[in-house]
Amino acid sequence: NTISIIIDDQLWYGEVGDSIRNKFASPVVGLIQEEPLFTINQYPAKLLEGFMTDGRNIIVVKKTNVTKFEITKNVYTSPQNVFRISGKSVSDIINAFEIHTPQIIRIIRETEIAECQRINSKSLLNRAILNNKFHIKLDVPTGYNYVLHKRNFIWLKKEMVSGSTSLLIYQVPINNITKNSDIVGNIVRMRDSVGRYIKGREPNTRMITEEAYAPYFSKITIDGKNAFETKGTWDLRNDFMTGPFINYAIIDKAYNRILVLEGFCYSPSHEERDSMLELEAIIKSVKINNR
Repeated sequence: NTISIIIDDQLWYGEVGDSIRNKFASPVVGLIQEEPLFTINQYPAKLLEGFMTDGRNIIVVKKTNVTKFEITKNVYTSPQNVFRISGKSVSDIINAFEIHTPQIIRIIRETEIAECQRINSKSLLNRAILNNKFHIKLDVPTGYNYVLHKRNFIWLKKEMVSGSTSLLIYQVPINNITKNSDIVGNIVRMRDSVGRYIKGREPNTRMITEEAYAPYFSKITIDGKNAFETKGTWDLRNDFMTGPFINYAIIDKAYNRILVLEGFCYSPSHEERDSMLELEAIIKSVKINNR
C-alpha cells in the first residue's frame, strides 16, 4: 500500500501535489482511525534512477510539451507498476489525474492483493475442513487457528501483538439476502444473527454491526459469481471493543446458498489498513468446487 511519486518539488508543493494527495492519501473507507488509502513517498525526478526503481508502485509526473498517460509493468522489478503522467501545463496534469486515478487505484490494489496472496500461499493452513464443510478452497496462511466450529459456521483467528484478525465462513439459504429490496438491511441482520457466536471478555456480549454509521455497499464478482461487498464497523455490545469489517456474500446457485466470507480486525492502538488488505486477499482467493 505504498506509492513512490517521482515529481519535482515545484509541482509537488503546488496544485498538482494537492490533487495527488487528495486522491491517493484520502481516508480508507470503514476504518476506525483515519488512515490514508496509500502511503505516499515523494522523490524529485533526479532520484528516479537507483534505489527508487525497486518500488512496486511508481507514479512519474512531469511537465513536458506533450500530454500523455502510460502504464508499464515489471520494468525494474516484478511485480511493478509504473504510471507516467505528463502535461503541457499544471491544469493538463491535474485533468489527466482526474481521468486516470480510478484506473491507477484499481491496478495498484489488484497488485497488492495478488502479492499478498503470493506470500500467503507459501505456508497455508490445512484446507480439508473448509473443503469438506463448505466445498471451497481458501488460501488461509498459517498463523490462523480454528476458534469455533459449528454446523454451518467457522471462526478462524490470528493473534497479533496489537490485537487480532479474524475470518468468518458461513452459509445461509439463498433467499436470505435477496428476499426483498433491502439487501443492505438483510446483510446487517444476517451479520447480527451470527454475531451471537462472537463474544468478548464480559458477560452478555455479542458482536453487532455499528448502528451509528451506514455500511458501504457495492456489487462485485468473486470466483465468477455475483456477490455483495459490505464494509463497515463492528461493535461488541456491552463491551468496549470495536473495529472494521469487510463482508462478502456470494450468490452460489449451484449449492443453493449464500456463501459468506467476512474478515474483521481488532487493533485499538495500531493501524488497521494493511491487516484489512490481508483479510481481503484471503477472501478473494476463494474457489468454489464444481458440484
